[in-house]
Amino acid sequence: GMHRLSVFLTIAVAFVASAANAQESSKRIRVLSVTGMDSSAHNWQERSRAISKVLSEEKRFDVRVAEDPEFLATRVLFDYDVAILHFRNLKPLTRGDDVKENLAKFVKSGRGLVVLHGVSGAFPDWPEFRELIGRVWGPRHGDEPRGPFDVKIVNRKHAITRGMKDFTTDDELYVGFVGERPIEVLATARSRRTGKDEPVAFVMKYGQGRVFYTALGHDERTF
Repeated sequence: GMHRLSVFLTIAVAFVASAANAQESSKRIRVLSVTGMDSSAHNWQERSRAISKVLSEEKRFDVRVAEDPEFLATRVLFDYDVAILHFRNLKPLTRGDDVKENLAKFVKSGRGLVVLHGVSGAFPDWPEFRELIGRVWGPRHGDEPRGPFDVKIVNRKHAITRGMKDFTTDDELYVGFVGERPIEVLATARSRRTGKDEPVAFVMKYGQGRVFYTALGHDERTF
C-alpha cells in the first residue's frame, strides 16, 4: 500500500494526455520523460529508472527518456502527447529561452504536462513558470526531514483520484509554495512544521492543455 505514487503517476499521465486526443484506444500515448540533472539530494538516474518501470507496465504508453532538459528546446518535443518533468536545473539552461517558449507552447496547444517533486524549484528566473505549473518554491520554501506521513485524498470526484483511498508514504514533504492561480487540489498532507495541510497533488489547465503536479517523488523508493 505504500506505492500509491505509481498509481498517481500512471493515471495522471493518461488524464493529462486525454486533452491531446490520445485517448482513442488504438492510439498509444507518447510520453517524454525529461531528466538529466538535479540537486545532490536527488539521484535522477535511479528515479528515472523507477518512473520508466512504472510507466512501461501500462501498455498504452510509449515512453522515451531525455537525459538532458535542453531536449525541450528542440522541435522533437512536439512529437509527444505528454512530458514528465523530473529535473532541477541549478543554473540557467544554455537554450533556456527556447526551452521556456517550447514548454509553454506545448501545453497551451493541448498537450499534457506531469511535474514531479523538486521541479517546483526549477526556472526561478521565469515568472510564467508559476502559471504553468501552478505553484513554485517561495522564499520560505523548505522540506521536512524525509519520513512517513499520511496523504489525504481531498477530491474523490476527480478522474485521477476517483476510488483512491488515503495512504501513508515515506517521502519528503514540501512547504512554502507560492502562486495565486486557481488549482484543483487532489491530495494534501499535514505538515509538522507549519501545522497546515500542504498540497501534495493538484491539477489545472494551461491554455488547452492539462497539468498535474505532485510534490511526492523524492527518490526511487517512493514509487
